[in-house]
Amino acid sequence: MKVPFNWLKDYVEVNIDAKELGDRLTLSGSAVEEVITQGDTIKNVVTGKIVEITAHPDADKLNVCQVDIGAAEKIQIVTAATNMKEDDVVPVALHKSILADGTEIKKGKLRGVVSNGMFCSEEELGIAGDEPVHGLMILPKDAPLGIDIKEYLGLNKSILDFEITSNRPDCLSIVGMARETAATLNTSYKMPSFNYEVKNSENINNKLNVEVKDSLCRRYMARGVKNVKVMPSPGWMQERLLEAGVRPINCIVDITNFVMLELGEPMHAFDAREIKSGKIVVERAKDAETFVTLDETERKLDPSFLCIKDGDKTIALAGIMGGLNSEIKEDTNEVIFECANFDGTNIRVNSKKLNLRTESSSRFEKDIDPNLASLAIDRACTLICELGCGEVMEGTIDVYTQKKEEGSITVDSNWINKFLGTEISKEDMKRYLDSLDLKTEIANDDLVIKIPTFRIDIAIKEDIAEEVARIYGYDKIPTTIFKVSTEREPKYKNEILTEEVIDTMIGSGLNQSISYSFVSPKVFDKINLPENSDLRNVVKIKNPLGEDYSVMRTTTIHSMMESLGRNYSRNNEYARLFEVGKIYIPNEDETVLPTEKNILTIGMYGDCDYLDLKGVVENIVESLGLNKVTFAREAENPSYHPGKTAALMIGKSRVGVLGEVHPDVSENYGVDVNCYLAELDLDLLFNGAETTKKYKPLPKFPAVTRDIALLVNDEVLVQEIEDTIKKAGGNLVEKVKLFDIYKGAQIPEGKKSIAYAIAYRDEKKTLTDNDVNKVHDKILRSLEYKLGATLR
Repeated sequence: MKVPFNWLKDYVEVNIDAKELGDRLTLSGSAVEEVITQGDTIKNVVTGKIVEITAHPDADKLNVCQVDIGAAEKIQIVTAATNMKEDDVVPVALHKSILADGTEIKKGKLRGVVSNGMFCSEEELGIAGDEPVHGLMILPKDAPLGIDIKEYLGLNKSILDFEITSNRPDCLSIVGMARETAATLNTSYKMPSFNYEVKNSENINNKLNVEVKDSLCRRYMARGVKNVKVMPSPGWMQERLLEAGVRPINCIVDITNFVMLELGEPMHAFDAREIKSGKIVVERAKDAETFVTLDETERKLDPSFLCIKDGDKTIALAGIMGGLNSEIKEDTNEVIFECANFDGTNIRVNSKKLNLRTESSSRFEKDIDPNLASLAIDRACTLICELGCGEVMEGTIDVYTQKKEEGSITVDSNWINKFLGTEISKEDMKRYLDSLDLKTEIANDDLVIKIPTFRIDIAIKEDIAEEVARIYGYDKIPTTIFKVSTEREPKYKNEILTEEVIDTMIGSGLNQSISYSFVSPKVFDKINLPENSDLRNVVKIKNPLGEDYSVMRTTTIHSMMESLGRNYSRNNEYARLFEVGKIYIPNEDETVLPTEKNILTIGMYGDCDYLDLKGVVENIVESLGLNKVTFAREAENPSYHPGKTAALMIGKSRVGVLGEVHPDVSENYGVDVNCYLAELDLDLLFNGAETTKKYKPLPKFPAVTRDIALLVNDEVLVQEIEDTIKKAGGNLVEKVKLFDIYKGAQIPEGKKSIAYAIAYRDEKKTLTDNDVNKVHDKILRSLEYKLGATLR
């Protein structure tokens, strides 16, 4: 938002320059993007009087002018302009001058005649506005000669360009920024005059009725002005509008724009002749309705648009732009001032839909204060009286269905100091808040604050602390270091570990799935559970949606198999899924809630086998830092393949099962390929998790690797072999890696060949062959004695 420096000073005393004020306001929370001085670029341009004009001897379209610039000697200018005459005073760009766009002017010759500069138009001085420029800028006859054009035209005036955040609509006005300036400079500000005189006894309520049919309009006010004289605004008003970037039009329209910029409340003026029904209706547009706005563009509307209507005829788009059919004309004799408040979200959506963002919509979309409307309409009537351009009628129409009241909040001043790390007295806090019109009372150590309706950004005590901090000065607040700890709160441990598990699953190439916790009693037959299984003892739902959702699940096998079956039926060649869910185990005492267990379920099919599943489980073990983890054969689980299933053990505790799904179960779910599932008890996994990372230095001494190929019976488990190797090898065995399993030619029936790479390392010395041979031989003897293994 552009705030002219001189306009700001109409409401608050400022004893510093614009640049310093911009810096001070930025420090107090009102970010100044730029301080613009209009004539900064212009240099060496002065006023001059044309004393003689003669034709150029060699060019029909050029004239040679002698110019008095207040110096001892006159200068000569050659120009192609035609709108000047002798004795006219014009801006003159001298030798080595610079224009508004940065163009440098030097003396030279035009068709053989010396020209010591050039005459300037409004465009070359950067003050042309929106209207096209034809010819030179002609100054008043009494303009002094030879003075800097910036000084004469007031082009050295500064404008502060603020970045106003969406939660501070109160700052989208000159008065709002005057309030911020007064608080920043520890002074006071004044409001403009709202005193007007009713000069016409006719009452607007007798000739106009307003009906608000939609809650998107929170307030609608109207007031009438008769015997209107539509004329140009006085120079001071035009100057203020131009500085703020608004083009003057006529006194009535200029008043509405002036009030909008001054107070932050958009207004609109209707030609009363065009409200033929005598009734203004605020309601939504009809579907496919068309409407021509003031910019002479036809707009296509729909029922999401809120409209101001003369009976059934739309005369304005609420909060966005008025209509061409009711604009103020030169012969307008009676005016209806509208001052209203509309829903911000609706205005923003619809202005974006029309690609039509106006000064009005940019304010309404931020939900400005509806109580501003009464101030704005009074101010408009005051300006009508000051400018003598009409007679204010009796009465006011005010439909205020959603009245907004002041809020209140109590904050402990000691808490504010603790929060900010300051030692500000409660009296100073009160002074800072009062300067922002936050009326404050002190009750012991508490600050009792009334929140005005225009401060929509204040709701909690932290907001009050921010107000104190920014007026006190952010630069005065001492720097403090937060007290932080790397230790996690115990109550959050499981949540953190759950996120770790999810991240590990996704990193392992699986997709997360979610399923219902209630199932049908029939699912237990589908997963091959025997009739006497404890898992058939379920929690029954008293008011189920149907039989398919009548009990709480005691296992997640069905949920995962149903997901895999659905993917298979849709011709997905492979699936990799996981679910973090709960199972529910009923208690013998029915008055006690069932036990809820957190279960991680992993399911996959297509281009995978048991080892792929085991690898994913091992990723979980590693990410949780689990110790003493082993895999034990499990042949009695009816839902899994008896020879391809293992239990996950931590010490002697069983924490889950993983393996190939029984072919009958897969068939029950319509899957004709091998499926692999894992069910892991997350609560037990989390109990054994060790997330503390300990530093371990890199080994100083090299490792020695030996390969062994063993011949063992088919029933010998890999886990048994690895446990035997580690136990026999002791601390010298650093790593045991399986790299080959072979059955076939040259291997006796009932046997299998298993090959390992064993890494040996001593942390205190370099191992010799003799050191390694002793341990290696011991491992071989243990494997032969315990498992009947022989070397190949």
